[in-house]
Amino acid sequence: MSRIREAFAGGKAFIPFITCGDPNLDTTAAVVKACAENGADLIELGIPFSDSTAEGPVIQGANLRALKGGVTTDKIFDLVRNLRHEVTIPMVFMTYANVVFSYGAERFISTCREIGMDGLILPDLPFEEKEEFLDTCHKYGVDLISLIAPTSQNRIAMIAREAEGFVYVVSSLGVTGTRSEIKTDLASIVEVIRANTDVPCAIGFGISTPEQARKMAGIADGAIVGSAIIKILEKYGKDAPGHVGEYVKSMKDAVR
Repeated sequence: MSRIREAFAGGKAFIPFITCGDPNLDTTAAVVKACAENGADLIELGIPFSDSTAEGPVIQGANLRALKGGVTTDKIFDLVRNLRHEVTIPMVFMTYANVVFSYGAERFISTCREIGMDGLILPDLPFEEKEEFLDTCHKYGVDLISLIAPTSQNRIAMIAREAEGFVYVVSSLGVTGTRSEIKTDLASIVEVIRANTDVPCAIGFGISTPEQARKMAGIADGAIVGSAIIKILEKYGKDAPGHVGEYVKSMKDAVR
């Protein structure tokens, strides 16, 4: 059974997203530990990419800061290797197909397995083209996590039937970023997902407040937050871990 299921075993899951290397890898390590200590159920680690098409200005800024600071995929693999001595909750990478492809898919995915990563999210990988990575992911026991967006419509059932790990439900059209309100009819999307799979689903894109997180966890099995955490990192830099920990605690309390 996928280890990612454990994240959803104790009720509604809270999933923070962190861009590795923003402002530096030592801070990333401290933030990951703060998230785990304050109730995060699963952590998404972003491997920065210069052309991050799914991201809004906040996470794009984090990507550029990390890349300017000299972050590489290998350095991020080392970061996770070290973190795994202390952090036991499931973790997944979020990056772009090009990052995996240029590193070498077999080498990238086998390293994920070796360092203890549980899954991989590639927002620019169309469902129809996932076969390119799927066999290698299965070979090494790494879940290739599917995204379902409001535009998926008649493909929702098909994507859900083949889902593994968890289903990432994109709350709204456009790029990541905090939003004042989320208008998509997510309940009907989740209904179709649940009719086709028992794989849990979590909603991301646009969630920043405890109220939004509570509402999304009411609809789905969990809530994912990225930009709001990146903003804390941008504001406090190396002093961010404590502030991120407090924020994660407030969000976890909200989804309970």
